[in-house]
Amino acid sequence: MSQHIHILGICGTFMGGLALLARDLGYRVSGADENVYPPMSTQLAESGIDVVSGYDPQQLNPTPDLVVVGNAMSRGNPVVEAVLNKGIPYTSGPQWLGEQLLAKRWVLAVSGTHGKTTTSSMLAWILDYAGMAPGFLIGGVPLNFNVSARLGDSDFFVIEADEYDTAFFDKRSKFIHYRPRTLVIGNIEFDHADIFPDLTAIETQFHHLVRCVPSEGAVICPQTESVDRVLARGVWTPVQRLGQAAESQTYSAEAGWRYRLVNASGDHFELADPTGQTFPVAWSLLGEHNVANACAAVAAAHHMGVPVAIACEALAQFAGVKRRLELRGEPAGIRVYDDFAHHPTAIQITLEGMRASSPKGRLIAVIEPRSNTMRSGVHGERLAKATAAADEVFWYQPTGLDWSLERIVAGGNGCARVVSDIDDLVQSVATAAQPGDAVVIMSNGGFGGFHERLLAALGNK
Repeated sequence: MSQHIHILGICGTFMGGLALLARDLGYRVSGADENVYPPMSTQLAESGIDVVSGYDPQQLNPTPDLVVVGNAMSRGNPVVEAVLNKGIPYTSGPQWLGEQLLAKRWVLAVSGTHGKTTTSSMLAWILDYAGMAPGFLIGGVPLNFNVSARLGDSDFFVIEADEYDTAFFDKRSKFIHYRPRTLVIGNIEFDHADIFPDLTAIETQFHHLVRCVPSEGAVICPQTESVDRVLARGVWTPVQRLGQAAESQTYSAEAGWRYRLVNASGDHFELADPTGQTFPVAWSLLGEHNVANACAAVAAAHHMGVPVAIACEALAQFAGVKRRLELRGEPAGIRVYDDFAHHPTAIQITLEGMRASSPKGRLIAVIEPRSNTMRSGVHGERLAKATAAADEVFWYQPTGLDWSLERIVAGGNGCARVVSDIDDLVQSVATAAQPGDAVVIMSNGGFGGFHERLLAALGNK
């Protein structure tokens, strides 16, 4: 009989993907969670993985061979206490993954505060398009694959490398367990205020990650103050730099990997490799941030031997990622997008990308401050500026938020309002939106079914 693994927090994107990988490795997999919503709940159900709602200790009967504990689990949780009291073997998701799957693979890790999911999805797709059949574990669902994880048919594995802590018993960042050979670092900003006191603490974790990359590997990163501080603490691996080329700049071999937007929306751009050779790309994604993500993905794939021309062909067929500026529908001529942005920088670059692509229609933003960092209020002063590209902004004030969003409205451009009831929010947005408008819904959770309810309300206009 196969070994039975029980996963606590199984509906998180990382743990749900791990569940799929464990099943494909031949383990019998079950799990539990209390926040169950698509797309992960759908993936697990379709994969035949049993999910228990809640954390009643009875779920440990019969006793599993191993419990994999998600980082959302804490002491005092009934099932966690039962695992400890019964002496059931347990580990963290990242440690299990590192030991059971990644140890013998060429790991391509994509890290950084923003763009990890999209960049790792691009990278996995480029490698797949090039015939390299990679495995991957991504914190979202790439539309080219429609699953967040797979084993693959080669030694190559792409992983979204998160700096969040590993488990209640292991406070190192998750990515320490992955031991990448090819490492992408995006921008590094302060986030995860519930576990990191400041940016310096986050940079220390990235320093630890860089220390694990072999000298025959590659570190691929932009030139920013935070990244430079990390590298200044020690790097033993060749570094490939990424960046935007100025309009008048001539590409050169010293410039590293560069990109240049052909138009403001970013759906046409040009990439230059470190030799200065240029490659045009036309694709379906929007925004300079996605072009920067593409540059990083192409550089990482090139480190694996993928010709740049082939990588650019793959980008032209890249379909995007669920919940990353995903067009959910266009009822009554109103485009409704779902986006995972939950940090001021991510909100700003997403809205600016939308504004550049839709210069004529109005842009309406609907934002739920759901992440631990957003709920803490640490970025409160930056939020008004982050939404400047929108014509109208609706902020949802959830129950339990211990600071008022009204100060954001006061600091904005006069086109923002705060709503504390989901039903009222649906009605307000549906009333405000007109044909030709674009509505961007930003939340890293289910948002009380707001997306579906708004689509229905707009369809009845």
